[in-house]
Amino acid sequence: MKVLFTTLLLAATVSVAAQVDTTFVAKGNPIVNYKYLGDPAALVHDGTLYIYAGHDECPAPKQFYLMNEWCILSTKDMKTFQEYSYKLQAKSFEWAKGEAWASQVIERDGKFYWYVTVEHKTDPGKSIGVAVSDSPTGPFKDARGSALITNSMTTEYTQIFWDDIDPTVWIDDDGQAYLFWGNTQCYYAKLKKNMIELEGPIKPIHLPRFTEAPWIHKRGDWYYLSFASEFPEKICYAMSKNINGPWEYKGILNEIAGNSNTNHQSIIEFNGEWYFIYHNGGINPDGCGFRRSICADRLYYNEDGTIKRMVMTSEGVQ
Repeated sequence: MKVLFTTLLLAATVSVAAQVDTTFVAKGNPIVNYKYLGDPAALVHDGTLYIYAGHDECPAPKQFYLMNEWCILSTKDMKTFQEYSYKLQAKSFEWAKGEAWASQVIERDGKFYWYVTVEHKTDPGKSIGVAVSDSPTGPFKDARGSALITNSMTTEYTQIFWDDIDPTVWIDDDGQAYLFWGNTQCYYAKLKKNMIELEGPIKPIHLPRFTEAPWIHKRGDWYYLSFASEFPEKICYAMSKNINGPWEYKGILNEIAGNSNTNHQSIIEFNGEWYFIYHNGGINPDGCGFRRSICADRLYYNEDGTIKRMVMTSEGVQ
């Protein structure tokens, strides 16, 4: 009876975590038009594309970042989407003061690791934490009980308090995992197989015009490091045949949105096609960069492996 009760309790917990809050059909860009979401990070798992995004809650007409939680959406066809009732909150990390900035989820050995940017309570500045779950839709819990990256760990390279933001993780073909992040300075470090500890030193990557929002993806033999550049932000990218570089700068990939000062991307292959998932200010009447919206468009490559200039559309993915 005890085993049966435990099984039923576990099933109930998973059911609550994966409960769908909203289902809708995307009618072009932005994909979501009933709430403000920014900094989208995509994950493909078992034939489903998941988008993890920060919730912009700044009330009009105020102009500042107000982000307390991250939301989860999914789709199997890039047309019909669902948002889950479960939200990961900045306050889920007891050592954090708040501010749910950019994040990314990655799967390893049946567990899902959510790397997030938050403000630290006692080590002044932005920090990177990691939560873990057995499901891509949660519930997630703090995997360490402390920050993985704090501002005091990178003062050798810059003295600002917001350089440790925008984590992105890549697991290479040999199984070695890497964490990339940064603002004004791009950093990377190896992760242990447990995905919650560094394995080796933090190293700087010197990229022209780098501002923030690094994202790693691979196609064929090429690694691609895309990032937000300058301000207002556009997206640029670099290429390498090795995850450790050297990185060759290739230029602008996506232009300034025009109605959002920031630009934040994820690039991912899904159902045999490549997608560029980003945000703009498309549903905000005043075009404010503090109330953003998720968009998606197709991404194409040239024969030499370089990426064709990404064209933002109102039609979105057809």
